[in-house]
Amino acid sequence: MFGLGPLEMMIFAVIAVLLFGKNLPSVGRSLGKSIVEFKKGLNDIKSEVDAATYAQPSSRVEQRPYSADDHDEPTAPKFELPSHEPTETANHNPGASDSAKV
Repeated sequence: MFGLGPLEMMIFAVIAVLLFGKNLPSVGRSLGKSIVEFKKGLNDIKSEVDAATYAQPSSRVEQRPYSADDHDEPTAPKFELPSHEPTETANHNPGASDSAKV
């Protein structure tokens, strides 16, 4: 129980008697009631979480079937091919090798 040996439990009991004296039975009773209420609260929370997790949603959103007319128009401009060939601006000799430029 809580990793306490007999000697530690006796020391704990002596300290409890010194602190509470005649009120020790009522303190023990109220401590026991508090633990029971705490466990009830934890079980209630656990049952609510389980009910929310595993329950089916009560109200379903009605989904209408997809239609081809339901799409939005694209906002990006359409790609168009250039109307003319690109022109060369620099003198470039395709037959020359790169070693001649050194």
